[in-house]
Amino acid sequence: RRMKVVLHIILLLFVLDTLESKSVPHTRVTVLTMWGRVFSLLLGVQASLQADPPAPDVYQVVFDTDIADTPVIIEVTRSLAPLGADRFYALVQDGFYNESALFRVVPGFVLQFGISGNSDMNDKWLHKEIKDDPVKGTNIRGTISFATAGPDTRTTQVFINYIDNSRLDSMGFAPFGKVTAGLDTAEAAFNPTPGDQGGVDQNMYEYLGNDWIREEYPGISFILGGAVSERQP
Repeated sequence: RRMKVVLHIILLLFVLDTLESKSVPHTRVTVLTMWGRVFSLLLGVQASLQADPPAPDVYQVVFDTDIADTPVIIEVTRSLAPLGADRFYALVQDGFYNESALFRVVPGFVLQFGISGNSDMNDKWLHKEIKDDPVKGTNIRGTISFATAGPDTRTTQVFINYIDNSRLDSMGFAPFGKVTAGLDTAEAAFNPTPGDQGGVDQNMYEYLGNDWIREEYPGISFILGGAVSERQP
């Protein structure tokens, strides 16, 4: 019975590997990551989805970048998407986003990030999935949501909406916060792949890191560090 389930998962992952949507925020599923997931399942590493410890009801995240002196400040409201808010809180507290590239910039759509420049952080978090939250908010300009590769696949990648993308609501993208300051900084992020809405190759970035991405995409923007505050700004 277990082998039949695994075979169904392999088939599903092969189907996912053939899909590459450029009109929604997504995470890449490739043959390399596919087999990694299959082996993890066989080993029982990903036998179940685990929730993170509860975050504060409302908290702020301050991201310093190399774009401008003005930081990007995000206010997170846990009631909007509890599991997403908990994961984002845990990631920032752990320093996951420090020295991470803004690898997907789509003018008039989104800014996407969430692959760490630290390989140990990626090993710890990048493929640790959480369940979906019901969509309670809406993806209007300045809100932030998790990118996905399908149902219950949120991990670390998030996107900031540059415009009103409320059409994403019906696709299951649940906003968990909003940019309260520094949206102009986020909008000024360098576009490393003009003409290609898919952004930087995510798997290459995961495996080759910041030295590779800086060499391949000179001028790419970075988050320098992030900090959490439970107080309103």
